[in-house]
Amino acid sequence: MSHSKLKIDNESLAEEFFQDTLLLGIVAPIKDYTLTWHINQVMGFQFRINNSLEMHLLKKKRHYFFPIYEYPVPGCFSAHYLYNNHNDGEYLLPEFKHLDFLWLAKGEDLDKEGFKLIQQTIRTIPAVQLVTEMTNEKIKNKQHLIF
Repeated sequence: MSHSKLKIDNESLAEEFFQDTLLLGIVAPIKDYTLTWHINQVMGFQFRINNSLEMHLLKKKRHYFFPIYEYPVPGCFSAHYLYNNHNDGEYLLPEFKHLDFLWLAKGEDLDKEGFKLIQQTIRTIPAVQLVTEMTNEKIKNKQHLIF
């Protein structure tokens, strides 16, 4: 009787997850709930924390939890997610320690021009210091974003 091991193909899992996505990195030294409140006020979005999506990392025998806020766009097959990149000195994406938050837009009907407008609007929030467009190819720890 042969025992074959099942192996998760992280590469194709990541490729599938990041299909039809746009990504922003945000520098804003404020609490996640404060940033989402500002975004909801300025943009009319309804970001809510989604505890079932929360990312969990185990590093140095300690548990770290990274909250994710979600905004499903009404009447569309798309949603926006705001990840907190910091937790108690650890980072969801250690290769981007300078970023406080990651904004992921996911869906088949994403509008690049509309996303540029989102980027410009985030810049108008007082605590936001930087908003930069990112590509998933530059992310080393892609699996940390996959829920």
